[in-house]
Amino acid sequence: MPNVLTALWPVFALIVAGYFLKVRQFPGDVFWPGAERLNYFCLFPALLFYNLSQAPLTTAALQSLGGLALLCMVVGFCLLLCAQRYYRWPGQRFGVFTQGGLRFNTYLGLAIVGSLYGGPGLALAAMMLALLVPLVNVFSVVSLTAGHRPSVLHLVLPIVKNPLILACLAGAAANLSGLTLGQGVEVLLKQLSATSLPLGLLCVGAALQPKTLLGEAKPLLVTAVFKLLIMPALAIGAAWLAGLPSQETAILVIFFALPCAPTAYVLTKELGGDSRLMAAVITLQTALAAVTLTVWLYSLRYFQ
Repeated sequence: MPNVLTALWPVFALIVAGYFLKVRQFPGDVFWPGAERLNYFCLFPALLFYNLSQAPLTTAALQSLGGLALLCMVVGFCLLLCAQRYYRWPGQRFGVFTQGGLRFNTYLGLAIVGSLYGGPGLALAAMMLALLVPLVNVFSVVSLTAGHRPSVLHLVLPIVKNPLILACLAGAAANLSGLTLGQGVEVLLKQLSATSLPLGLLCVGAALQPKTLLGEAKPLLVTAVFKLLIMPALAIGAAWLAGLPSQETAILVIFFALPCAPTAYVLTKELGGDSRLMAAVITLQTALAAVTLTVWLYSLRYFQ
């Protein structure tokens, strides 16, 4: 495996830099929402489209990776459902626990995979995202509206409007149709892709809210243990039992060991969930992931 620390420290350094830039109000508070929207709607979709349009989508390893990723996500949600029935969490908090346990930070994941495995790894990760992002969106909405029957619009709209899902579908369609990108288009997509991940990581840091960590220690700790320890253990066990190749195993484990994404805060607030707890979950998991991700990646050598 490539040097893990060499791959990880620049990624988390950008997150820390984004946080301190926001604290110092540079280049200004109005910058960060615009930068996040630019990345989410333009730069990041370009990265996903480009990598999926170039990927070998018919390999057996890719099919196994996709199947195991879906299986781990469904098992994780079933565990959360069992806990919800036992503790009788209302939707406002169950939605937080579901997103804190299952939603992952795609910017962070792709930056790590790209640093470790380059273009081929990014293509595998993008294909996995095309499968997992719609499912985790459905699980999140169902959890936040627990006790109420969510409308079809609430379930479908976040998926059909998600630019990441649309970019993945378009990239896969271009790949399977045999469409070749003209030289100028390929260069443009590469330049947009190169911009996306550094800007995304800076925005992740700028979105952190350390003040929300005061209080509610138990739910924060339980959610962090589930997301950063139990879910990656489930992924690594599934990959080992299925005999998944080493690179695919690492990508699977990385995405199930990632902290919760800042976008979870937006959805929680929109659907009336406990947004303060959600912000605390995101902040704590992002801080702890610098350690837990390193440990998981080093531990992979014992399963290969």
